[in-house]
This record gives sequence, structure tokens and C-alpha cells, in this order.
Amino acid sequence: MAIKVRGGVLAAFSALLVPTGALAELRFLDILKREAVAGGIAFGAAGPYEKITAIGHYALDPATSRNKAIHDLALAPRNAAGQVEFEADVIILAPKEPARGNGSIFYDVANRGTQPAVFDFLDCPSLQEPSFPCNGFLLRRGYAVVWSGWEAEVVPGEGRVVLRAPMPMERGKPIRGIVRYEAVPDAPADSWPLAHRPNLGSYPPSAKGAAEAKLTWRLREEGERIPISRNQWRIAREPLARSGLGLPGQLPVLRLELEGGLKPGAIYEWIGEVERPVVQGVGFAAVRDLVSFLRRNASDKNPLAVRGKPAVDRAHAFGMSQSGRFLREFLRLGMNADEAGRKVFEGMIIHVAGGGLGYFNERFAQPTRNTVQHEEHLFPGDRYPFTYGDGVEDPFSDKREGLLHALQAEDPRLVPLIFHTQTAAEYWSRSGSLVTTDPLGTRDVELPPTVRVYAFEAQHWVPAGRTLRHGTDNLLNSADYRPFLRALLDDLDAWVKHGAPPPPSIYPRIADGTLVDLKAAREAFPPIPGVRFPDVIQRPPALEYGEEFESRGLITVEPPRRRGDYIVLVPKPGPDGTERGLLEPPEVAVPLATFTGWNLRSREIGAEGMLRALVGSTIPFARTRAQREASEDPRPSVEERYASFAAYRDAFDAACAALVQRRLLLPEDVERLQTKGDEARPLFGR
Repeated sequence: MAIKVRGGVLAAFSALLVPTGALAELRFLDILKREAVAGGIAFGAAGPYEKITAIGHYALDPATSRNKAIHDLALAPRNAAGQVEFEADVIILAPKEPARGNGSIFYDVANRGTQPAVFDFLDCPSLQEPSFPCNGFLLRRGYAVVWSGWEAEVVPGEGRVVLRAPMPMERGKPIRGIVRYEAVPDAPADSWPLAHRPNLGSYPPSAKGAAEAKLTWRLREEGERIPISRNQWRIAREPLARSGLGLPGQLPVLRLELEGGLKPGAIYEWIGEVERPVVQGVGFAAVRDLVSFLRRNASDKNPLAVRGKPAVDRAHAFGMSQSGRFLREFLRLGMNADEAGRKVFEGMIIHVAGGGLGYFNERFAQPTRNTVQHEEHLFPGDRYPFTYGDGVEDPFSDKREGLLHALQAEDPRLVPLIFHTQTAAEYWSRSGSLVTTDPLGTRDVELPPTVRVYAFEAQHWVPAGRTLRHGTDNLLNSADYRPFLRALLDDLDAWVKHGAPPPPSIYPRIADGTLVDLKAAREAFPPIPGVRFPDVIQRPPALEYGEEFESRGLITVEPPRRRGDYIVLVPKPGPDGTERGLLEPPEVAVPLATFTGWNLRSREIGAEGMLRALVGSTIPFARTRAQREASEDPRPSVEERYASFAAYRDAFDAACAALVQRRLLLPEDVERLQTKGDEARPLFGR
């Protein structure tokens, strides 16, 4: 083994060379750093943990059938062995003695380079938080927690993991093609990222694109596009980012600068020729091959192997929002089998992905685009298939295939056990109803036996923590789904490891009247003073991007042609206005407010009355009957619902106990919830 120094650590310790053998896959891990977690304290039976930061070096054979689904892989440069090489950042949290772990990998699919499970399971803001790992849940359970880069547009820095993807060429020259960018600022701005979000790169315009691109703006998605003169705008290019965990950035940050500034809430659309795409689809192989290596490589090159045997024998994936859509696409492409045909993940929690897929595998892919009601509506996000099982016909084609079709057709044993979890907000902003209905919203569909769906009542995409406003009509939804996720992970692992059946699915249905159209939901919502009910909803269109979109991932029509709309439904509001038919957290089962999965954009951020994407509402009850009657609020006040704070706490505690009994809440989370419940004491006076 070659010895080289990196950051003062010998590469005999840091460069773990992995023999390639007959399969391409992961070539080697270059370990950059090992450091103790939380000063080396023990996490239960798993003992002390260490954090390993590395770069994964990969090589793929484009001719292998397992890689055929990756668009443009065959056009990428190859090494002497005919393989396509690329790299990705890797982070591993593992017991310092791997054999003391629980035998499972918890792979957290990065969301725009960040680590969502740190917030969703550990209650930590980030890996860089001084108090990390906060509640320590995943570590106390003994998981080897893994992250890796899979997005080439992510800018390095602040702990983000990135992918350095190969660049396809045609006849030895860079590829050019048409791309549509969309920027929607929430405040007046002199400039805005073409990627719409910070810390993301974009494909640079070609000389032709810089000269001939068209920029328009409109107030609403369905509004008329108003051209902006070429002499009024320019594209500014920031220097390529190079600081990060290990890998430098690949795509530059591009910003749209407009004379007179950009208006809040307006949709700015840039369409033109760009150049130098990347093979973004290798991100799926990067996840597949890293997890397979950590599970199965028995050599000392694997940091999770002990004395010639891997310390893990199963793997679960968690994907939140964008990374949940990544997992849905991963399943659709049949990627849950490595190049040797071996299963990658036994279990998955696909969280707040709604009914979406993503812009992950196309030429000039923009994987961070998120199709919602007002913004980014025309990108290839929410598209057929929506359901996991087969037999649900697409009204705009002759297809009848679900997300699991490819794996099921090859070998049913490759299909993982899946928990699809979502909040009320996904029904409004992310086409969540289409996961369990036909595409026209006329009937419920049957879930495959390997799938459970848990819809969390009266919550939204990310728990707000505080009831504040954020460019919205109403206070943000403060209900917290994270205790449910922790309990469900235990249920999933028991299902995988022991075959223990998980709790039954919980979601609203057409058949029992809890899933209804927008008109019926509006009619059921009570007339709460000062509250506007939405007139809009995210309704995914069936779009045509060109003849080679499906076969080669090429988009040749921008903006795309609209063929029609899929029909989405929402949970029906109850007497207080809170949606019903979903899994109730204690703060909703014993309420002090109406909680909804929707909130409207306020005038201050523009596009007033459109949905504030992925955000719900908290609408407090009046404290007393007199206050309620004075405001003409039809909802009973706090004092009319509960005789005293003690009565409220008794009901709250009973709701917690019922959830523990159903295996939907862990005993350790009851105390946390009770502490939150104690915050309501001032509402009851003395």
C-alpha cells in the first residue's frame, strides 16, 4: 500500500484500497479523517462512536445491465478498463468497535448535501452542532449511520456532501442543450440564484445561450409570460467553490441580475442553451455501491468489517422530501440490486416525498427542483407512476406500472419493506393523495404487502418548533412528527429482522369520506374569523418534454407541453378545521388550536393567496368563552374544552399512552412531549 500524507495522517491509515475484482462498483475509500464522537462517550451497548470522513472513488461499466438505466453513462470518458470513474464525499458514524453495533446500516440520503436524519431522529440542527449528537437516538440504537454525495450541483461547505460526476461528450466535444431555469424570490432582490436556492450550482450558458436566451416573468404559474428585454438582465457567475469535506465543487453558482431588481413572488423563467452537463444518474449507483460495499466487503479495507467479516448484515434507507423522492426514483429504476444482483436495502422510510419523483437522471438534470403549487411547477417532479403497486392506469398513456414494477418483475425478493410517511402538507403541496389513489382521484388503490403508509395529521414538511409567521397568513404549524419517525424506525427494523408486522397503515381514504376534493374541503372548513381557506392546490400536470425524454432523458421542449392534469384530493377538515383521517400526535388529539397542512403566502413575500409551499398553519383557540363569542369564533374555547390544566394534562397523557400501546410512540419520547404540553399552562390562568 502506498504511503502518503493527508492532513498529517498517513495514508496507510487513510487510503483504504479496495480490490476491484470482476465488478466495477466502489474502487476504494480514501479516508481523510477519523475523530471521536462526543468526546468518546459510550452510547449504550454500542459503546463509543467515531466519525469517518472519506472520499469514495467509483468505477462503472456502462455495458453492465445494472447500469443501463443511467442516462448518458455510455457517453462519459472511460479509463483503460473501459469504466467510467467518479467520486463522492462519504461520512460514516460507526461504533469504534463495529461488532458492538446492531448489525444495520442507517443510510440517510443527503438532501441538497445536508443530513436530514440529524434533525429528524437526533433533534439536532446539523452535524456541526456543538451538542451533537443531541438525543443520540440512532447511536444508542447501534446503527452505523452513513451519508454520501449524490448531487453534482451541490456547492461544498458547511458539512455538505457532494458528488463529482463524469461529464458526457459527443464526438469528443462538450454537449449543449436547452435548459429552463426558474427563480422565485420571496423578497425584493437585486439578484437571485438561477437554481432558485442557495449553495447550488447551475449549467453555464453557451455563447449562443448567453446571446439568445429569453427571460420572462409572470405573477402566477398559469399567467402570461412577459418578456424582459435582453439589455435589462445579465447572468453573473460566482467563482467555483473549493472548500468542503474533501471534494471541490463542480457546477458554478449563477445569479440572475435584473435592472431595477426582482419582484417578490414573481416567477422569472430563463430558457436558453447551456453546455457541459454531468451524468447526474451516477448518484443512484454511488448510493447503491457504497452500501453494498459496506455490507459485503470482508477485507480490512472496509471500516465496518471485523476480522474478515462485515459487522452489518442489513441496511435501511431514510429519505426526507427531495431525498425521499430520490428513493422513489431509485425503486422505479430497479436500483435496489447491486451489480451482482444482491439486495441493497432491506427497509426504507420515504418521508414527506408526497407523490413525486425527480429531475435526477436526465441530461442537464436539476435534482434540487421541487414541484409545488406556485414555484417550479413545470419541472419533471410529480409525474406518473405515483403508486407503489402495478395496475393503476395512467390516463395520459397506456402505462399501468407502479414504482416497484422493475424490482418485482426481476425478483420479488429485491423489493424492500417500505414505510411511506407524509404530513397533511404533502396533500396540498406535493400531490400526496396520488400515492394511494388512481391518477384521477376516483378510487383508493390497494397497497402492496411490502408497503405501509402513515400520514401524520395536522403537520407540515419540517416541524416549525415555534408558532411564528414566515411570510404567511397564519402562524406556522408547530406540531412535531419526529417522535413518530423514531418509533417507526424501531417498527421497520423489527419487521426486517424478525418479521414482526408493523402497525397498520393510517391515511385518509375516499371510501370512508376522509379524502375529498378541494370544494368539499372548503365547505367543511368552519368560518374562523380572519382565516382564508385556499382557492388553489398543487395539481400535477401531465407534461411532454420531447420524444426522447423517457428513452434518453433528453428535454427538447421548453416550456413543456401540457396534456392535462392529474387530480389530487385532500383530507377532509373536522369541526375545528383540523384535517381528519390521519395519525394524530398528542398535541392534535388534545388540541389547543386548529392545525392544517396549508398556509397562504402573505402580501409581504408576493404572490398573495398562493400556497406557501410545504407549510401548514396553527390557528389558536380563544382562551375563554367570552373571547370566542366576542370574535364570533365557532370553535369552543380552551376553557370550554378543559375544566383545568390538570384535566388537559390528563387527556394529553392518555393520548401519549395510547400511542405507545400502538407502537407509534416510544416511552422515551413521552417525557419530551409532556414537557411541551406543560408550555400550555399559561392558557389556563392560575
